[in-house]
Amino acid sequence: MTGPLLLGVRHHGPGSARAVRAALDAAVPPAVLIEGPPEGDALLALAADEQMRPPVALLAHAVDDPGRAAFWPLAEFSPEWVAIRWALEREVPVRFIDLPAAHSLAMAAAGDPEWDAVPDGHPRVAAPDGEAVDPEWDAAPDAGVRIDPIAVLAETAGYDDPERWWEDVIEHRGAGSRAGPGVKEGDPRAPFAALGEAMTALREMYGHGGHDRDLAREAHMRIQLRAARKEFGDGVAVVCGAWHVPALGEKTTLAADKALLKGLPRVRTEMTWVPWTHRRLARHSGYGAGIDSPGWYGHLFGAPDRPVERWMTKVARLLRDEDRMVSSAHVIEAVRLADTLAAMRGRPLAGLAETTDAVRAVMCDGSDVPLDLIRDRLIVGDVLGEVPDAAPAVPLQRDLSRLQRSLRLKPEALERELDLDLRKETDAAKSRLLHRLKLLGVGWGEPVTGRGSTGTFRESWRLRWEPELFVKVAEAGVWGTTVLSAATAKAANQAVSATALAEVTELAERCLLAELPGALPVVMRALADRAALDADVGHLAQALPALARSLRYGDVRSTDTAALGEVAAGLAERICVGLPPACTGLDVDGAAEMRGHLDGVHTALGLLPGARELSERWGSVLHRLAGRDTVPGVIRGRAARLLLDDGRLQEDEAARLMSLALSPGTAPTEAAAWIEGFVGGASGGGMLLVHDDRLLGLVDAWLTGVPADKFTDVLPLLRRTFSAYESGVRRTLGELVRRGPSAADGPMRDESTVPGFGAGLDEERADAVLPLLRLLLGTGTQDNDDNDLVGVGR
Repeated sequence: MTGPLLLGVRHHGPGSARAVRAALDAAVPPAVLIEGPPEGDALLALAADEQMRPPVALLAHAVDDPGRAAFWPLAEFSPEWVAIRWALEREVPVRFIDLPAAHSLAMAAAGDPEWDAVPDGHPRVAAPDGEAVDPEWDAAPDAGVRIDPIAVLAETAGYDDPERWWEDVIEHRGAGSRAGPGVKEGDPRAPFAALGEAMTALREMYGHGGHDRDLAREAHMRIQLRAARKEFGDGVAVVCGAWHVPALGEKTTLAADKALLKGLPRVRTEMTWVPWTHRRLARHSGYGAGIDSPGWYGHLFGAPDRPVERWMTKVARLLRDEDRMVSSAHVIEAVRLADTLAAMRGRPLAGLAETTDAVRAVMCDGSDVPLDLIRDRLIVGDVLGEVPDAAPAVPLQRDLSRLQRSLRLKPEALERELDLDLRKETDAAKSRLLHRLKLLGVGWGEPVTGRGSTGTFRESWRLRWEPELFVKVAEAGVWGTTVLSAATAKAANQAVSATALAEVTELAERCLLAELPGALPVVMRALADRAALDADVGHLAQALPALARSLRYGDVRSTDTAALGEVAAGLAERICVGLPPACTGLDVDGAAEMRGHLDGVHTALGLLPGARELSERWGSVLHRLAGRDTVPGVIRGRAARLLLDDGRLQEDEAARLMSLALSPGTAPTEAAAWIEGFVGGASGGGMLLVHDDRLLGLVDAWLTGVPADKFTDVLPLLRRTFSAYESGVRRTLGELVRRGPSAADGPMRDESTVPGFGAGLDEERADAVLPLLRLLLGTGTQDNDDNDLVGVGR
């Protein structure tokens, strides 16, 4: 063989991976060169470690700006990974020859659109690209016309789908299929030679195809190839994207190639291995060199024989786990149908399209709903790779890994729920870790509200580890070498730089949740300073709820919160003084915002320990707001409702306030706002109307008396108010209104005459529930138990 062995591949293709392995076995080159960043050469030996399990990725980041990072993902079925493993197993020298990451990251920082970040704010996913199917990581819209070489070749071969052509010609080779069109039998290097000739023809027609940066990359690869040939001889093997093969065989001078690299910016970088996921290999994740079905490709590469039969067995197992009735007969029939479809469509082997159509028809009864599960779990998959402990990592990452092991909190690509009981030390430690990471911007977990217990001893989290979080950890490493020290330093810095009182109170809450005693003194000083200087009642009201929650968490986590309690009490006093005048003269938006503050302060005062005097004073404030005409209706109505719920307002007085608010002299829009404040939202106002005839009668009488020309003005407010009720409450209210008032005494519902409602308590029916209650409560059968349970049953 004369000249180097150029193996042009598609990245993450099982057919390409098998062909590369066969070609290397046949040629046995003295060295293997791979398209990838040369900074990764020192890490290649780790690929042979027993703990290394793909998918994994090389992660490079700028030392001075860890957020500027790039990934080079590799799966088990990636040709580059197969070549690396082949070389390491045979102790053959292996090197990366692509443009160094020091240049690519610097060019990205300089604003080169071809090296920029992928959409949605994720770190730039820089894969070994230039592959036949998608040579670009992320094409910039203004970068000119760019060709897809595989699309051109597929169209030439008469295919309308480039993916299908590539599968038929390359990916299904060696997976139990006959040879596809355009592929010679015999020499394992023949497919690469044929593909190289096709790419040469395309490069002669299209040049670099609109991929300007490839010129610099290919120049660097040629320089490295020259050096390797000089060191190891002409028989070296090169594994690279098929698009680059013609450029590597091009006759150029060393001086010309160096000229293309002259003046390229560079930054200081660090590199390591990190776990990757099949989901991040998928094209829909924003990865330009991604594939549509990494799980399917992994299956094709790993199946020793009969890939379709084995795939259908996997599908059947998944559906059975989801309680769907799938038998062996279903599997057999699905395989037959997939093979039949492949023969009818002229394909060498049943591909993903045929197997999916067969599964839909045979196992899913024609429904696409189960197929969504199959796509998510099998076709794409949630496989998360592993890297050895010996892999380089920033100190913060090492500390995080240590904590994850000690707490048995393994990072997983599949989203899962985690319920914690803070009374258990291990669960409390998990909670502290997750809160500290959240403060550092490492979003491994998000708190879940509304699940399970509502007490402060319980927490629920939704966990999902994404590869990009390794970059977030590297970024957070500037704050410290351990999770605790980094979170403490960042919290202290945020406290000093915060400009709003609410920011500091929220930070205080987060510090208590994360248990950062080192940061709390700084946060408390900042909190006292901001609270003393801020005279805006809205800001004070916005800050108080977080402080009240912090006091509760301090009790649960045994944290000294005396200083926090003093600040909270001072804020509450100032709110009680300043709230009534602050509620006058507000527009609609200001009134809605102040109503939210009213609810927040009311709840917060109930959480403050030893706040009896404050509670009494708050009740006086609510009375003043409820009876002051200059206060917007939504606030007056809300104040009246809070007083009624707390038992500080009798029902007769509440009815009187409502009748005044809905009197003919009140503007319809103002009356509607009062109703919204009193019975609106998710505060149980609908049930209040269901069970209080007088209030419902007042609302009904007012509503029917609104003039026609004013009704359209109040309709949006009423719709917003009543649409928040549950459907059952709305239906009950409608039925009560439809029945109308009784002729006897005028209320909306007279329990003596309306069907379905009794005149009073039916004691016999109430007593019938007592045996069941005894059974549920385990109180026995003694006679005196009946007396104990009378209050419960009635």
